[in-house]
Amino acid sequence: QVHLVESGGGLVQAGESLRLSCVASGSNFVINAMGWYRQNPGEQREMVALQAGSTTVYGDSVKGRFTISTDRAKNTVYLQMNNLKHEDTAVYYCNADLSVPVVRSEFWGQGTQVTVSS
Repeated sequence: QVHLVESGGGLVQAGESLRLSCVASGSNFVINAMGWYRQNPGEQREMVALQAGSTTVYGDSVKGRFTISTDRAKNTVYLQMNNLKHEDTAVYYCNADLSVPVVRSEFWGQGTQVTVSS
């Protein structure tokens, strides 16, 4: 069984930074892609950043402010969030596309709250 565990959320002021981490734990899996989504109550889940090999995609609202990186040796994906804005407030979810060991499946973390005060 594979689990994703996020950490790093919290309350910050506008203009400050946070770094989220997500560790994929379990055994006998291969990472195809990992990324971050966010969601507020009553709204659709929004793609923030995705990374698959050398390909990286960002949501338009975070380009130039957020950076995703993946440490394959640690099965960890990070999201460095700089110059945070009030509208970045949301629950952030880690997402992983894994082959376990050959069956490709999608996994989600439990979410971590990011609150940016204006």
